[in-house]
Amino acid sequence: MQVSNHISKCLYIIIIAVFSLPAFAQRAADKEEWQTLFNGKDIKDWVPKINHHETGDNYGNTFRVEDGMVKVRYDKYDQFNEQFGHLYYKTPFSYYHLVFEYRLVGEWRKDAPDYTIRNSGVMFHSQDPKTMPKEQDWPISIEFQILGGLGDGNPRPTGNMCSPGTDVVFHGVIDNRHCIPSTSQTYEGDQWVKGEIIVLGDSLVTHIINGDTVLQYSKPQIGGGVVHNYDPKIKQDGKLLSEGFIALQSEGQPVDFRNIKILNLKGCMDPKSKKYKSYYVKSDEACK
Repeated sequence: MQVSNHISKCLYIIIIAVFSLPAFAQRAADKEEWQTLFNGKDIKDWVPKINHHETGDNYGNTFRVEDGMVKVRYDKYDQFNEQFGHLYYKTPFSYYHLVFEYRLVGEWRKDAPDYTIRNSGVMFHSQDPKTMPKEQDWPISIEFQILGGLGDGNPRPTGNMCSPGTDVVFHGVIDNRHCIPSTSQTYEGDQWVKGEIIVLGDSLVTHIINGDTVLQYSKPQIGGGVVHNYDPKIKQDGKLLSEGFIALQSEGQPVDFRNIKILNLKGCMDPKSKKYKSYYVKSDEACK
């Protein structure tokens, strides 16, 4: 009786082990493959474009790397002179989950526009910086706007949507506001805040702050105003934006960025392929 029980127990363990192999293999294949965009050491994979300057000119060392962070600073500026800047990652993305951390620090430049106090952003679905004329102030893009509290007790949410040269559909209609506020709480001081953007091509976009979904909208497209001195061939109003570049913003407020990572959601969707990932939501036919 004891021998029989022992054999039965062994068979049970073997059966469980055998049937667990496919599940184990599936779990291993589905491990999320996050890509680090900022290596904490340099910005060789990034391209600056600052208003009044040519693409690639990091005027005044605006974007610098110190202590494992991208720091946005203006201490080498004689005057701000609307030198709004953006630091672009070298390649575009279309379907992805972007994660980053930021903190608003130091003193705002008093010769910058008033609206830029404790204000920065992360641009996405942006035009290629190489297509921006020297005197173009903002990229045609969607902005994940970063705001900090002003210490006056008034609410000032972060993770909002702003639309330089673009439009989005909000609550079923194109919203004509330049910025749509999120439902986030207000963050005072220089605390680190975690931002996330889930972008599904030209369909749904989700903003997340410290783990909470704070805004959703859809159908990002070229349109609207705010952008000046652009190449007319680029601004094709009504064109849906299915992909674009990601950029960190400088507009008068010192800010730090770190832990910038992205999960590509576009890839092989054939379960029979070794390149298949169950979290992909868009096929790129790269299954071979």
